[in-house]
Amino acid sequence: PPRRLQCRLTTTELLELITMSAMDSTLRTALAEKAKEITKRELATYAERTASSQRANARARKVLPLGVPSSFQAYDPYPIVVRSAHGPNMTDVDGNVYTDYDMGFGALFAGHQNPLVRAAIDTQLGEGTLFVTPCESNADVAEMLAARYGLPMWRFTNSGTEATMDAIRVARAATGRDKIVKVEGGYHGHHDEVMVSMKPSLDLAGPADAPFSIPASAGISKKVLSDTIVIPYNDARALERVLKSGDVACFIVEPIMENIGICLPDEGYLQEVREITEHYGTLLIFDEVKTGITAGWGGATGVVGVTPDLVALAKSIGGGLPIGAFGGKQEYMDLITSGKVIHLGTYNGNPLCMAAAKAVLSQVCTPEVTTEVIARNGLLVNAVSEIIHDASLPAHVVQFGAKGCVTWAEKQIRNYRDYKASDFDLAFAQWIHGINRGVMLPPGLDEQWLISVMHTDADALHYADVFETFVQELTA
Repeated sequence: PPRRLQCRLTTTELLELITMSAMDSTLRTALAEKAKEITKRELATYAERTASSQRANARARKVLPLGVPSSFQAYDPYPIVVRSAHGPNMTDVDGNVYTDYDMGFGALFAGHQNPLVRAAIDTQLGEGTLFVTPCESNADVAEMLAARYGLPMWRFTNSGTEATMDAIRVARAATGRDKIVKVEGGYHGHHDEVMVSMKPSLDLAGPADAPFSIPASAGISKKVLSDTIVIPYNDARALERVLKSGDVACFIVEPIMENIGICLPDEGYLQEVREITEHYGTLLIFDEVKTGITAGWGGATGVVGVTPDLVALAKSIGGGLPIGAFGGKQEYMDLITSGKVIHLGTYNGNPLCMAAAKAVLSQVCTPEVTTEVIARNGLLVNAVSEIIHDASLPAHVVQFGAKGCVTWAEKQIRNYRDYKASDFDLAFAQWIHGINRGVMLPPGLDEQWLISVMHTDADALHYADVFETFVQELTA
């Protein structure tokens, strides 16, 4: 116990604390061993029921590195290869049907083949897919985003990576500064400036309160590393310490971190971040590529009540089509208006993606429907929480909007270092057990489930039913 408590505890109480700690350690060891048993058996089952996926991946490896178009799609033992999807379900090449809780890494809040989105796409196909000159729906979608986020000016991109990249460029132009700050464990796309300390090994990461800048990939220059400063999440003092130099253009952060499960901000943290960045003339960029419209009608920005200088969006605003967007305050976005910042892209704001986005924002993910889906997710979160509580498991559930996750740690994580203390053996055992029973979760073990507008209560609670069977076996 801390020194200040030692004088208040009797010898008996100290022995009880030590005994409880030993019991916790014994329980965790037993659960880890049982998880490994489950994993071994389920891997064999996975191989039996997904033979066609295995053959498809082996074929693809001859022409695609890892056999996938994006390294995020490669996972052990090999990825499920999907043939079709509709509503909340996907069917793989072996004919197995899954309730999809991955939903395109959170890109399908509208669901697979939402009829309203599909109708908008079908109509636009009859009018053309690419003009490379403006279409009226550009202004329609920008007006809708402005209404949701309270930021007046917007530009479109083709991905979240482009959206964060362009927002950072605007921030550098606005401030005349080169350096940026990001949090350890944060993911903001795959451009060089932010592929730093995404998930660094702790033996390289340095002190918890002042992490080193660790490249996430080969090919990132030393100059880029020197310009990207890394701090822990939920530590406003660390942010202020690095901003005092006066040479930082922006602090880019997910208001709610969703690269390490769901990591919520401490009370008042984001308000402090807003005050500190304003004080030092540093722009605040909210990366809402993942939280976006799934957090609520006005995104995480609306939920937390803090307005950034710039915000980056993608994923669910496109209803399954590739689109990104960044928006901000007039004074910063007018740097594009004046030509000081150049923003380009052949497919930016193409009419096909605009048609899908317009349908999502105006017809599908309305304030009423969004509130309804978030409540449905609450049913799932409560059910899973009750299972964990009844079994006294070292885990907890976090909800943010229509997303949720099980984190295999007893206490709420506050930053990347807390996340690294999670039990990943248990996480993998849960994942492989679930996928063999039709529960499609993101393969990263730290991503979130998403309940879409096309999930019913029964679809949502199917996760809890399968999770309960896993827990029963884990604790038998």
